[in-house]
Amino acid sequence: MGILAIDFGGTRTRTAWYDANLEQQARNETPSLVNQPAESVIQRIIETARRVVPPGAVIEAVGISAPGPLDSRAGVIRHAKTLPGWVDVPLAAIVGEAFGAPAWMENDANLAALSEYRLGAGRGCDPMVYLTISTGIGGGAVIGGRLFTGWSGLAVEPGHMRFTLPDGSVRRLEELASGTAVGQRAQERLARDAAPSSLRDAPEINGQIVGQAAQAGDPLALEVVREAGFWLGLGIVNLLHLLSPQAIVVGGSVSLLGDLLFDPARAAIKAHVLDPAFIPPALIRPAALGDDVCLVGAAAFALQTL
Repeated sequence: MGILAIDFGGTRTRTAWYDANLEQQARNETPSLVNQPAESVIQRIIETARRVVPPGAVIEAVGISAPGPLDSRAGVIRHAKTLPGWVDVPLAAIVGEAFGAPAWMENDANLAALSEYRLGAGRGCDPMVYLTISTGIGGGAVIGGRLFTGWSGLAVEPGHMRFTLPDGSVRRLEELASGTAVGQRAQERLARDAAPSSLRDAPEINGQIVGQAAQAGDPLALEVVREAGFWLGLGIVNLLHLLSPQAIVVGGSVSLLGDLLFDPARAAIKAHVLDPAFIPPALIRPAALGDDVCLVGAAAFALQTL
């Protein structure tokens, strides 16, 4: 007996078989090819999952990680920017019927939070908040040892915290601290002033290119990354005041900038937190589970729900 885990994303579909101790026994992955009809994509998900189920094994439950917005209680993907044409698709029911087992589905960032709490950098920390910083900013929270999704089932969305800028505009955190924001901010700086920068010779300006330039010591790129870190720090201050988490685990491509991003975030936290007692030891922690974070989360969620 075991748990079948599925991580369905806009680019890759990963599947794995886990035992009751959440030890991975088999793994497979394939391109999602979401430009194809939903029926074909779902059939590919099922076929990819079948390859990891041991012959004759009994599937206790299926856990599915998927992009949202989705209705986790009903197991329905409402719609998603990464899934063109998907509207109100009952993925959990289809997969559950295919395998003759109960199937539960949850938002990918929420499951990443659960897995980092159970087996990763936030193991045993309660409350624990997970942030993923890449193209946008997503996240999840574990409170009282369980995934917290709120009354609507849609919590938490830290990337959509709002801030009022000095010019009076209201911006979301992911418009200020994501990889997309870093790339856009660098483009604005390059167009506005004549500061020397290696970015002027780059064929394209995006978050990855700016991050690489910052790691190489480019002054303009470093300033842009530090500014993103400042806004990230203010976002974390809000989370500290709301939830008082024991740990905030940070994943996603932008987090790989490490202290170039986290040092200004820590400075902003120290300057703006209501009381130093809100800041636990080792507050900001790099995520530990890599590409399998949502697979582990899907298996843990299925086991917990079961």
